[in-house]
Amino acid sequence: MLRRLLPMVVTLVAGCTALGSPSEEPPAAGPITLAIGKDTTAFLRPQLDRWNAAHPNEPVTLLELPEASDEQRAQMVANLQAHSDRYDVLGLDVVWTAEFADAGWIIPLDRGQFPLGRFLPPVVDTAVYRDKLWAVPYFSNAGLLYYRTDLLGAEKPPRTWAELRDQAIRLGRDQGIGGYAGQFLPYEGLTVNFAEAVQSAGGQILSPDARQVTMDPAIARTALDHLVTGVREGWIPQEALSYKEEESRLAFQEGRLLFARNWPHAYGPATHSAVAGKFAVTRLPGLDGPGSSTLGGVNLAVSAFSRRQQSALDFIRYFTGLENQRLVLTQGSFPPVWTELYDDPALIKRFPYLPVLKEAILTARPRPVTANYNQVSLAISSAVSGALARTTPVDETVADLRQQLGEVIRSGG
Repeated sequence: MLRRLLPMVVTLVAGCTALGSPSEEPPAAGPITLAIGKDTTAFLRPQLDRWNAAHPNEPVTLLELPEASDEQRAQMVANLQAHSDRYDVLGLDVVWTAEFADAGWIIPLDRGQFPLGRFLPPVVDTAVYRDKLWAVPYFSNAGLLYYRTDLLGAEKPPRTWAELRDQAIRLGRDQGIGGYAGQFLPYEGLTVNFAEAVQSAGGQILSPDARQVTMDPAIARTALDHLVTGVREGWIPQEALSYKEEESRLAFQEGRLLFARNWPHAYGPATHSAVAGKFAVTRLPGLDGPGSSTLGGVNLAVSAFSRRQQSALDFIRYFTGLENQRLVLTQGSFPPVWTELYDDPALIKRFPYLPVLKEAILTARPRPVTANYNQVSLAISSAVSGALARTTPVDETVADLRQQLGEVIRSGG
């Protein structure tokens, strides 16, 4: 009996592969799926339709993931950990590059296949990990300060935190509206806002290789105290502690805020709102002058478990091409990655904030490049949230955060 079963066992074992992996080599071309956050998809349909019309044997299906980046990541990770081939092209937040590459969930790309030399240099850096290209920039992002031109009158927008505080208190009180808000709910947005505050005070949180906690306690206290003081004094409204990007966008465009920190995608909707013709944008203020934004954006990567990797690569080349990049700006209000678009007179006339945005991107800093970024972000947002809620003193928050970040790094971050 045992002898009769052995050939069957050998046959079954030979036909098995790793979890979710196909038993045969993946076909190079065929239908593909683009998995990307719903917050970026409103303008995509015509672009996808053009691809599908030109590639009837390689149609792309749009799979919209949740709007919040934390939820997008969770859904992608669940899929990739199962080695599922459902996703072919992944729209990745720029901070996920190291994690996804380290886990073997995306494939390295040939730099020579993409016109990276015509992209904004800091944007390309977000797609590189350990000297390999793992994705192609699709759109970039840098935080901007939105402000009410009609309420500032002859006054210039703030360049420093002291000027922001003064105008937020004085003009906000006179106009009966909130002074300033960013994204202060405990999630990735709060990590970004705190990182920008630290950078804008002249510091950093981790070393570029994310192997050391380089957050100077004095600088971190100054940065955090700037935000905590705003809440305590009331020029940062209490309700702002529950804001993500959408809530802060609505508060500004409905006329409830004098100043708001947000990404460029909020500009387009504001031109069709109660503040149309009454607002402008500038760089974020800092401790002693213009501050530094966190570099954001979305890169396109190919799933390591895709069975249509050649079609996925061809689609990424198409989707990140110059003409589609123009549509990223004109139809989506997202910052393109091609440098020449920021210097196009016709586009500047239509989008007068482009020179400011280009400067903001070129002076922005990436978040720590670490495969354990999610734990780093959770530690920061949780600690900072406690300080903003005034349940933990600023000094204690900074000390605890330094310790927590050290533990994350030592555990493999």
